[in-house]
Amino acid sequence: MTVDRDAAWQPLKGVRIVDFSVLLPGPLSTVLLADLGAEVVKIEAPTGDPARHLLPGVFNTLNRNKRGVMLDLKDPANMPRVAELMCWADVVVESFRPGVAQRIGIGVEVARSHNPRIIYCSMSGFGQDGPWRAKPGHDLTYSAAAGAMSHPGSWGQHPARSSLPVGDLVAGMMASNAILAALRERDLTGQSAHLDLSIFEAMFFCAATRHGLDQEVDLTSHLFPGNDLYQTADDKTLALGLMEDHYWQVFCDRAAVVDDKMLAVRGLDEHARRARGDALTATLKTLIRARTLEQWYALLRDSDIPFEACLTPAQAASSTHLHARGRVVQQAGQQFVPFPVTVDGHRRPAVSRTCPHLGQDTEAFFSQIQSAQQCADLKV
Repeated sequence: MTVDRDAAWQPLKGVRIVDFSVLLPGPLSTVLLADLGAEVVKIEAPTGDPARHLLPGVFNTLNRNKRGVMLDLKDPANMPRVAELMCWADVVVESFRPGVAQRIGIGVEVARSHNPRIIYCSMSGFGQDGPWRAKPGHDLTYSAAAGAMSHPGSWGQHPARSSLPVGDLVAGMMASNAILAALRERDLTGQSAHLDLSIFEAMFFCAATRHGLDQEVDLTSHLFPGNDLYQTADDKTLALGLMEDHYWQVFCDRAAVVDDKMLAVRGLDEHARRARGDALTATLKTLIRARTLEQWYALLRDSDIPFEACLTPAQAASSTHLHARGRVVQQAGQQFVPFPVTVDGHRRPAVSRTCPHLGQDTEAFFSQIQSAQQCADLKV
């Protein structure tokens, strides 16, 4: 088979996904798969996914490459359409609280009764069982309970939240990985799978990976003076990555132009810098405040030191590097950032359609898929 090296990379073409999820983690997992060629149908209640009004920008980007179907799952008259969806799908994704999907007639047992090969992914805050299964939560509270908010991100500061909903993002990415693994297993064995993915546990995985599980832990063991964010004279933010000794030494040489006292600390190795972390952090804050961001760029340019200005996503999108890499694409007058990978130097995931209006594909979609029994016969 000849591969068109300039065509979009769509390795999941032919994989069919029904997405009952809302807000961020579930839709993120399915948009990643949609970018890679899977056919994803987003199912929404007549009131729509709450993200349509809570997070319209997020909703727009997470539901590209999907068709939109409106279906009132509280209406028993729509159960035949649910059966059609289950028979049509390779994968179902839902993000209700545990027990809700079963109660409204779209649970895993219903799905398997129509399609014994289906991959069914349940995403929830704390998982499908356990004493916390019914607790409410959001990204911040899952992260706090998982240990991800216990360590400070900057020397001498209290722990602070990120602007990114890290738990939601990580959980969505892990779900897409688990779905791909389950599809591979099904291809080899014919076995269905019910995936139980918890946002809390996704963040626990991250926190344990970064900070370990020892009871007695140094809350600053992951911090390095000089590996932080600093305010410049024009109230912009400079990110410095001075972890290794050779980066620290080169920085001190350059910074001596601003304050020759930096030469006195040039020879401090990583252990010595950490021992003097409070004093060095105060010194660096004062030092960086003495010059504008542009002046620091002029001073550090070509130094082989890790440093960057803190940009907005819009500013980053306009960079020559992202333009050269082709990471921002246009579709119907809108900008999107699809799955960021390049294959064989040429092929990339594509954006073929923008976010659907509520229910815009309902009738067209159901007119195209086969009846539940016909589809079930094909899948057995």
